[in-house]
Amino acid sequence: MFKIQRPKQYDLEERTYKFAKDTRTFIKKLHKTLSNMEDCKQLNRSSGSIGANYIEANEALSKKDFIHRIKICRKESKESRFWLRLVDTNNNELENERANLIRESTELMMIFSSIMRKSS
Repeated sequence: MFKIQRPKQYDLEERTYKFAKDTRTFIKKLHKTLSNMEDCKQLNRSSGSIGANYIEANEALSKKDFIHRIKICRKESKESRFWLRLVDTNNNELENERANLIRESTELMMIFSSIMRKSS
């Protein structure tokens, strides 16, 4: 008998974790200018906060708490995108990496917006 293979459901918790890890890898490659160091601190915080708040949303005690945490996830995704745009890469390879991270932060923002709409 053959088993039907179903497509693997994408784990948003894992996706937010990967985004935070990839962002940290990107940050390590940037030049250590004064502005980059300050911007990267913010980027580091906001990228990690997405996943942390998503975990909290999944453990929410009420619908109101869940929606509040999802709103924070969306806000932190948006903030991460801002800091990604602001840092100075000074390198074409890093520009591609930045573009991929910006695309992912935008997708995460849209996912959390969709969750908010469906949960309200």
